[in-house]
Amino acid sequence: MAYEWIKALHVIAIISWMAAMLYLPRLMVYHCAAPAGSPQSETFKVMERRLLRAIATPAMVVSWVAGIALAWQGGWFASGWLHVKLVLVLAMSAMHGQLAMWVGQFARDANTRSARFYRIANEVPTVLMIGIVILVIVKPF
Repeated sequence: MAYEWIKALHVIAIISWMAAMLYLPRLMVYHCAAPAGSPQSETFKVMERRLLRAIATPAMVVSWVAGIALAWQGGWFASGWLHVKLVLVLAMSAMHGQLAMWVGQFARDANTRSARFYRIANEVPTVLMIGIVILVIVKPF
């Protein structure tokens, strides 16, 4: 019974994490158009900081903890699909760190990237998510 509860917690955390991972770069796209120091820019800074600190980071931590618990309880650590999934989750975590760095740059009015850059960056979590979901559901190896 505990396995199902942990799995439910894991899915909830993943949904929250992915929502933040998809929304943060989109906020940055719009933030690029706001002049530094403007009320609009300051609002984006608050939105980005709160999304990162109150939703994305806690959701990532819960996702990792619950995921490791599931892998341990399910005896999945010997499975090849899990090894590949963990590589993709590490890449997602690296993207999270990258987003955190960009939030910091915007907070200091030090962004040097274009809206197009953030539009492209917005696709990275999507591609990683597709791979992760396929591995978890299909378990191809």
